Amino acid sequence: MEGGKPSTQRHSSGAVRPIVLLVVAVSLVAVLFMATRVSPGCRPLLKAVYQQGLGRAGPSVTADPLLGGLLSPGFDDRSCLSRYRASLYRQPSLHNLSSHLVSRLRRYESLHQLCGPGTPAYSHAVARLREAMDGHASAPAPASSNSTSSSDPECSYIIWTPVEGLGNRILSTASAFLYALLTDRVLLVHHPADDLNDMFCEPFPGSNTTWVLPEEGFPIQGIKGLNVRTRESLGNALGRGEGEGSAPWLYVHLQTDYKPDDRRFFCDDGQDTVRGVRWLVLRSDNYFVPGLFFLRRYEEELVRLFPRRDTVFHHLGRYLFHPSNTVWGMATRYYSSYLAPAEERVGVQVREFKYARISADERYKQIISCASRESLLPAVDNATLPSSSDHHHHQEQEQEQEQETKRKAVLVVSLNGDYYDKLSSLYYEHGGAAGVTVSVFQPTHLGMQQSEKRQHNQKALAEIVLLSFSDVVVTSAQSTFGYVSQGLAGLRPWVLMLPVDGKVPDPPCRLASTIEPCFMRPPHYDCRTRGDSDNGKVVPYIRQCEDVSYGVQLVE
Repeated sequence: MEGGKPSTQRHSSGAVRPIVLLVVAVSLVAVLFMATRVSPGCRPLLKAVYQQGLGRAGPSVTADPLLGGLLSPGFDDRSCLSRYRASLYRQPSLHNLSSHLVSRLRRYESLHQLCGPGTPAYSHAVARLREAMDGHASAPAPASSNSTSSSDPECSYIIWTPVEGLGNRILSTASAFLYALLTDRVLLVHHPADDLNDMFCEPFPGSNTTWVLPEEGFPIQGIKGLNVRTRESLGNALGRGEGEGSAPWLYVHLQTDYKPDDRRFFCDDGQDTVRGVRWLVLRSDNYFVPGLFFLRRYEEELVRLFPRRDTVFHHLGRYLFHPSNTVWGMATRYYSSYLAPAEERVGVQVREFKYARISADERYKQIISCASRESLLPAVDNATLPSSSDHHHHQEQEQEQEQETKRKAVLVVSLNGDYYDKLSSLYYEHGGAAGVTVSVFQPTHLGMQQSEKRQHNQKALAEIVLLSFSDVVVTSAQSTFGYVSQGLAGLRPWVLMLPVDGKVPDPPCRLASTIEPCFMRPPHYDCRTRGDSDNGKVVPYIRQCEDVSYGVQLVE
């Protein structure tokens, strides 16, 4: 992706040549701002962004850099170009933001400035943890769930530590942050290696602190090696019958291999046990937000935060995850050079899994069948797009869409370059019907996932960002990469369903019922009987995922 050029530059016969988007200076006009502090470094940008959207082709649209109050204006724009500029490239959100969520985010930001690394309260908390672990002091007293005042220096923390690929990491971080909001804990992220450096901007205002855990001198050692067998895990503590506030710290294991006692984190007795523990370390490869909705004690607050329960990741993702200037540069250079000229951008994300094998030819047939059946791409001159026999009822809709849209850009995101080659050849050799121009682009085709490498992760994040700029998104079933992209875009994706015996399923794709990610490994645990339970039938707004039979997701 570096340099903003596609891996190959083949277009349809009528394609528009790549151009560089020119940002035109706008006149300074008095703009009314929210009655809150605005960093001097971001004032000029906010004026320009409020007046017009400069990132999309066609008529300018009014952009909202603060996303309806979701973002705090207290940052210098130069430190993180993506924070206030993403609204120039994405479609305006159609999902209402609750005033209570805005209020709680501002409250959390104050808490983070009070208790985050670099503050006296943090130093005090680390010292107390060290003393407790050394046996020189009793365990900390239970924390007050409502204590955020500077008169009470006692702070509680949850430390997130990475596991699996970038999509899993983003989804589990958002889940941990929601838990921090609900319990008045400070979220700290553990970066044990170089793979996450220069990836994201600091999400919380305040130059005196950070959300990155300082490892030097921190008393809990070996965080990277914590696992389901760790003695200090919540599950093992519950198994030993240890009660509330009996440990200076606990490890919460919510990975795919978690045991029944670990799953009691989503039960009242599990929450009672962690309530008085000031330091929690969390490892998860899951979007466990739906599990928090199982807990009655948080039900009222969650309803106030998210009146529409199917927008949790959409709002939290846009709040937390601002690409670093390095990643933002990759994404915006590519967008401006290749995607901006089109009236419509179609993102196609393809992920292969060893447990659901399908040949490249069959997968390509599935993509084309989905695109034709659902009128996502136009037919081609002098050729027939492979599709299912029952798609004729979509032809009238397809013709109307072709008349409205003259240029389409198709962004293919995959580790494999075959799908780009086949799609671009199709439209290069035949051209779009009814005068529709289709240009196909693929930023990278890295061959294999390398989550331990920083540059690989930066390119992957840039591709997630580019997908979130799409007007239509096609994603792969069970892909956390796809979940993040659709959530940031605020779009219900067309999901390429898993193959059946290595062949294209029928239907080849489905329109998702929600923009929410799937909790792919929910506890399926009955807290009362301590036996198995179907979490998809507990509450009406949590249902079985369409692409993961054993998973659950939030719906409206």
